Amino acid sequence: MSEQPDIKFCPSITTRRPRPGEVDGVDYVFVSREEFLDRKQRQQLTEWAEVYCNYYGTPRDDIEQALERGSTVLLEKDVQGARTLRQAYPEGIFIFILPPSFEELERRIQARGTESNMEQRIRLDSARREIADLAGFDYVIINEDIERATDRLVAITLGERARHESFPCKVQRRSRDDKPIVEGCGQKNGFQVHPGTCSSKACKASSGGAGRRSACDGETCYDCNNRDT
Repeated sequence: MSEQPDIKFCPSITTRRPRPGEVDGVDYVFVSREEFLDRKQRQQLTEWAEVYCNYYGTPRDDIEQALERGSTVLLEKDVQGARTLRQAYPEGIFIFILPPSFEELERRIQARGTESNMEQRIRLDSARREIADLAGFDYVIINEDIERATDRLVAITLGERARHESFPCKVQRRSRDDKPIVEGCGQKNGFQVHPGTCSSKACKASSGGAGRRSACDGETCYDCNNRDT
């Protein structure tokens, strides 16, 4: 937000209690269970879900008003919420932020100290299922070094905004036949992100460079020189 102050962050509403350091209206909008269900009943939420025994949702008016002002809207969601938002805003750009490994994810959750042992296990089990399928996301950032991860996030948003400004009426999503795939979900050496399936013609084109370490079986194409994750 400090790098791009013109971006509008729209916090989710939730029925869970604030964690230490969280500010109401900034990190989340903290509401009672009754108020949440009332907003849901009035269809004031673009999406909602019950996650880890608490309700989370995205206020519809906040997004629509920001978009009408011409702002770029930033949302922070789990995988379930992102899938619903994809249906409501198919033109959106979706970025999946990964930990470097499951061991590091577990360490971070334990260090946070805001969940019981059972809640930690539920979160980790859920993460394993979510990380295995990145379909529908446009970019993946591995958050090993916070400054490097932030730089990548800034670069993505700047690039996508420039693309939209250059072609406001002709922006199209790229084909979904190159969905990213995560491997190594149970390995201590971290995750590897590969492109998904592609056509035989595309695979042959990507493996034709001299000295390039590529393997192509006509369906899946890995190009080591084009990715560093």
